[in-house]
Amino acid sequence: MREFLEIGPRGLELAHRALQSGQHRVPRAAAQLLAPLGDPQKVICVGLNYHDHCQEQAAKVPKEPLIFSKFPSAITGPFDDIVHPQDTSELDWEVELAAVIGKRGRHIEEAAALQHVLGFTVANDVSARDWQMRRNGRQWLLGKTFDTFCPLGPAIVTKEAVADVHNLWIRCSVNGQRMQDSNTCHLIFGVPALVAWVSRFVTLVPGDILLTGTPAGVGVFRKPPVFLKVRGNGGSGGAGGTADPTGCGCHRVPPSQRGDEVQCEIQELGTICNRVV
Repeated sequence: MREFLEIGPRGLELAHRALQSGQHRVPRAAAQLLAPLGDPQKVICVGLNYHDHCQEQAAKVPKEPLIFSKFPSAITGPFDDIVHPQDTSELDWEVELAAVIGKRGRHIEEAAALQHVLGFTVANDVSARDWQMRRNGRQWLLGKTFDTFCPLGPAIVTKEAVADVHNLWIRCSVNGQRMQDSNTCHLIFGVPALVAWVSRFVTLVPGDILLTGTPAGVGVFRKPPVFLKVRGNGGSGGAGGTADPTGCGCHRVPPSQRGDEVQCEIQELGTICNRVV
């Protein structure tokens, strides 16, 4: 996919022609959707970037974007499992709008930033809160980058197909129970501002992924805190023994092995659904 994106507009034109031809199609049930980008050069993340997320933890609204990263090896498919590491007991969810870079740039002006964005997709910034907040010197990287900690998909929606990326509802449910329900209009720093800011420090290249932050409703700031569970122990939403409560197509496994099911969805971009194992 990175090689395809590096072709630029010509590549998109060829893809559109292939789509219009009606050929080379397979039934959805016969295909396994992988992450739309599995090997980006960079996965760049933003913390504290929704007003309501700052409010839920009594944090000051940042004056500059708070940037961290995940390793690309954290990426997994839109309907693949999230592996619960033995090293954490505080596994949490974060639905996020992800922007995909389509054009190389450094020191990009905010007014021109969207010219460097190919499109958008849905991400879950899965987080081990104990490692993020108390261990590893309180640097966030290890708590954010375990394998499978970045479900991504179901597709890249080109920016031209999105009416207003800063006015989309964004939601996350666990076992069918709504946990996050907000709108991208509550972003503190919008996509152009983030692209311009990050490009001050690094060169952005086609395929780079920019996770733009999560709204209120994460598990760690609930009272009492709620964390994702695995293997038939009831789960955070108490639905451990029910059969596919969200109906989103996650893997069906025996009740004794069934963990929490996390569904992340963004208006116009689609839904991803991942089981904790």
